[in-house]
Amino acid sequence: MNEDVVEIVEDDPQGKPTEAGAWTVLVVDDDAAVHEGTRFALFDYELDGRSLEILSAYSAREGKEILAARPDVAIVLLDVVMETDDAGLRLVDEIRRELGNRTVRIILRTGQPGQAPERAVIVDYDINDYKAKTELTADKLFTSVTAALRGYQQLERLEATRRGLEIIVDAASMLFDLRSVRKLAQGVLTQIATLLGVDCAGILVLRESGQGEDIAVLAGSGCYRDHSGSGSSLSEELRTCVRDALERRGHAFEGVRTVLYSRTGSGREVVVVIESARPLSETDRALVELFSSRLSVAFDNVLLYEELQEANARLEERVVARTSELIRANRRLADQRADLRRANQLKSEILGTVAHDLKNPLAVILGRAEMLEDLLGMPEPARDTMRAQVGHIRETARQLTDMVGTLVADAMNDALDISIRREPLDLAALAREVIEANRPLAERKGQAIALEAPAPVPAIGDQDRLREAIENLVSNAIKYSPIGAPISVAVTGETEEAAVAVRDRGPGLMPEDVARVFGRFQRLSAKPTAGEGSTGLGLSIVRRIAELHGGEAQATSPGPGLGATFTIRIPSSNGNPAA
Repeated sequence: MNEDVVEIVEDDPQGKPTEAGAWTVLVVDDDAAVHEGTRFALFDYELDGRSLEILSAYSAREGKEILAARPDVAIVLLDVVMETDDAGLRLVDEIRRELGNRTVRIILRTGQPGQAPERAVIVDYDINDYKAKTELTADKLFTSVTAALRGYQQLERLEATRRGLEIIVDAASMLFDLRSVRKLAQGVLTQIATLLGVDCAGILVLRESGQGEDIAVLAGSGCYRDHSGSGSSLSEELRTCVRDALERRGHAFEGVRTVLYSRTGSGREVVVVIESARPLSETDRALVELFSSRLSVAFDNVLLYEELQEANARLEERVVARTSELIRANRRLADQRADLRRANQLKSEILGTVAHDLKNPLAVILGRAEMLEDLLGMPEPARDTMRAQVGHIRETARQLTDMVGTLVADAMNDALDISIRREPLDLAALAREVIEANRPLAERKGQAIALEAPAPVPAIGDQDRLREAIENLVSNAIKYSPIGAPISVAVTGETEEAAVAVRDRGPGLMPEDVARVFGRFQRLSAKPTAGEGSTGLGLSIVRRIAELHGGEAQATSPGPGLGATFTIRIPSSNGNPAA
């Protein structure tokens, strides 16, 4: 050793690396001369193209702080006696147990061998070498450091392999859980970057079997993150790189670029191009090759899943469509069955009504006809008597005609395809026409019909249908009001609806009658006051016509013997009639 030339290397007070890729050595000793001598002896040291970065700590406490901040320290040259007689030995326990650092190589250097006997220290403490300072010449220090760095390097490779295998196992579980090809591709790039522990830019390309030169870029990362879709988005250099991998059908490691090739069991080919911040080590290469061997199964798995999903989706669509058809068919059958049931019920009701209500008038006609025939057989027919019998026959026939007309109207209102015309009309004028048409019938019973209505009362509806509804209300009032009783008709119009209310002085309604008075074939206890006929359908027709117009029919009564008011309400011309 040339003692005339001494090169002093200043400590880095921040404890940060001064040279990228250098081996890091920490000297922990309370003697400054030891630090200077160590730096002098190792100032030109180099192993595998990497020099040394030497850090200094002058107490066990300071050494612990540096080790906590710098987990990349490869060797600790450690004194035993510092702030306490066993400070160095205590630091060994703290490094291994508290900091959990099992890879750093610890070389114990002591100037007082008796203070820490070699055999006891080697057995009781997890150190890697034991040297007395007096025997640690420059050559022996070189040898000890080199041996320690070799051991550290092997441990680092083993640790990197262990971490890599853990990442591969975890990645395999994660990748097999993915259910999208593009998500799987992005996951592959992410896991490779995690496996290598460096920033990476990469692309993943898929070629379907039998697709020739057509490739699809499934994912990109780093500077290639915007590359997705057709292979035409790649540069000519990348396309050539991918094409060479497909022709070579194997991996390639070219400086900082890594090209991985995998072929799936279904014949698809996957190429991953990775550009890392540094060339891959042998350990890195072994790990990525192992990782890529799992890609074929992962891609086959997710592609099969997508195919099953598509097939399942198509099957579900067919099931949904078929189910919808069956539901619609069942609804049509249910509607038809309901229509048939209702038609059958209506037929029975009509037949019952015809048998009951038409029997008496027909008997009257037959009886009067027989009497007329007897009169015609007399030598001198009594013309006045014959004329009276003809009048009875005519009146009874008219009643029959009215009954038949009512039955036909009810059947028409009950038709499923019935439609009404919606056109502007004057409800007051319509009510006035109906009153004038029925006035002769009212006058025969000494009844007076009064109309209260502004002129005009606009509404929207079918004039013929509404005339029929008002006709039923007015004729009912005439039919059930006592002889000489007044009848009032009120027509009102508001912004959204118009109404016609017919009030009679008849027998009125019981509370339970109000709820069923608009029902079909309903006959209440009240009877027409002049023997008029009734089918029990008039008010049900009124309600149906009102509902077809988007309105309603109502009945109110103060009580028995106090008359009743029947009202229909429909949208006015300023409102919105129901469809």
